[in-house]
Amino acid sequence: MLKRFVLLFTALFVIHDHRLYAQDNTSAPKREFRAVWVATVKNIDWPSKPGLSSSTQQKELIAILDEHQKSGINAIMFQIRPAADALYANSDEPWSAVLTGTQGKAPNPFYDPLTFAIKEAHKRGMELHAWINPYRATTDADSLSLSENHITKTHPAWVFSYEGKKYFNPALPEVRAYINKIVMNVVRRYDIDGVHFDDYFYPYPGKAPLPDSLTFIANKRGQTNIEDWRRENVDLLIKQLSDSIHLAKSYVKFGISPFGIWRNKKNDPRGSDSNGLSGYSALYADVYKWTEKGWLDYVNPQIYFPFSYAPAAFEKLTDWWASNSFGKHVYLGLGIYRLAQTKNGWDKPSQMPDQIRYLRQNTNIQGSVCFSSKSLTDNLGGFQDSLRNDFNRQIALPPTMPWLDAIPPAVPLLLRYTKTKKSFVLSWDKPYPVRDGETAYGYVVYRSINNQKININDSKNILKVLYSDASSFEDTGVKGGVTYNYTVTAFDRLKNESGATNQISVHVQ
Repeated sequence: MLKRFVLLFTALFVIHDHRLYAQDNTSAPKREFRAVWVATVKNIDWPSKPGLSSSTQQKELIAILDEHQKSGINAIMFQIRPAADALYANSDEPWSAVLTGTQGKAPNPFYDPLTFAIKEAHKRGMELHAWINPYRATTDADSLSLSENHITKTHPAWVFSYEGKKYFNPALPEVRAYINKIVMNVVRRYDIDGVHFDDYFYPYPGKAPLPDSLTFIANKRGQTNIEDWRRENVDLLIKQLSDSIHLAKSYVKFGISPFGIWRNKKNDPRGSDSNGLSGYSALYADVYKWTEKGWLDYVNPQIYFPFSYAPAAFEKLTDWWASNSFGKHVYLGLGIYRLAQTKNGWDKPSQMPDQIRYLRQNTNIQGSVCFSSKSLTDNLGGFQDSLRNDFNRQIALPPTMPWLDAIPPAVPLLLRYTKTKKSFVLSWDKPYPVRDGETAYGYVVYRSINNQKININDSKNILKVLYSDASSFEDTGVKGGVTYNYTVTAFDRLKNESGATNQISVHVQ
């Protein structure tokens, strides 16, 4: 039990260094995007199976988030639209069958999974990016399982069949308008931090040709090559979405996770030193162009390859994406699921830790995203242990995006405390608005012990990240015989951070 608190109040204000990477410490950067894909398609990660009760689904998701919080994860890519369906209530598309087992059937008792996920992620200091598959309409050939209001039944002319599945036809203006409407409904009605697409644009190539030649003939838009035309079809949607998202909510990030190879150098001198399938030619996704044009806030290439892999070496692709970021963020997609394999070096205990070390050495790489949630929580290859015991021992803030907002909040006012029997509660006053009209969206509580000075540029001093405008925090992790030093900063939606409050020191007898 705590016997006595002695307040040592000083007028010391900690000077804040606004540089993104003030530490020369690749093992514990203060700013890093640390994310996990939570896949709902086919119930890969959540829910564990269809038909669970609403309370069981919620408990499962809380358990997933709790585990990732322990691993230092600060962002969740939450799949809300696997195939023209919805894991959220405010949608014109049918409820996903992954929830209840029946497409179009709402959870019972009713709840909104996306609203719930956002609330729980933010409670744990995590961003939530709404992961949306724009063009995939079905995941199998069983049309009998589709609800009557599924898009393939209400607008069959908008989709084509390919290799047993259905896909939206990206060439149709009405399709692009529809997808833009779907995405913007989520942006406007939910408190998301980002919109996230993965690598599914045109379908991965099979044996048959794509059935869009008649559409090409009818609407070439001046193109003479059908492959260039397909790429332009996707370009039009990406540009439209980028404009729409940032106009509606300037702080919502827009990012895409393409296949790990954009183009091979043998096909384009701008390409990577690789020799494999390319997103540019196979999926008609010209992510290089989207990044160069500034349409994306981050690119998240899926580099699911090991070091020294001849067709596509992890180190070569990492260097290529880092060199072609055009000033925007690069988060590497890491294939944690590969750690269940035994070929090509995936059985080496150092493979994935070395990938983290490698990406942290490159200042043009701002983080990583793990696929998938279950592979991480199952601790494949002991990688979850590596995050908890080494790489992510300290909390990290997501990196800022100055092209969206570079104005930090003002400093919170008058840090103070009150005591309880087993803890004490820090409190402060909300900062005044700055010139863009914003005040604090959340706060960072920093703590050091005894005579260690608080350095707010050092991640080891971060005690808690609060996604809340409630200006208080209870520290229950204190013990007798120690002096605790505290200060607090504010941050806005894009994680621009203020300077620090006055510092207080409390000695526990």
